[in-house]
Amino acid sequence: MRLSICCRPDRSFRPMKQVTTRRWHVLTTSGEFEILTTGPKWYDTRARTGGGGAIDLAMHVRQVSFVEAVKLLTGRGAAHG
Repeated sequence: MRLSICCRPDRSFRPMKQVTTRRWHVLTTSGEFEILTTGPKWYDTRARTGGGGAIDLAMHVRQVSFVEAVKLLTGRGAAHG
């Protein structure tokens, strides 16, 4: 199962601090997000919150628990939301 319905890079984005930072526009069943990524770190510019990995990101964009996020990422069950 995918984390998003649609995820597209913002090609007009120019990072100010680290050249490896990217901005993504993400649409999920839980809402729309504008996410900055630098390596494994991410930051939601609208919610002003971030984390450090796929599990944190899955929990945030799908609004699920830790266990549900792990199941979602490993393909071992469907997460709601």
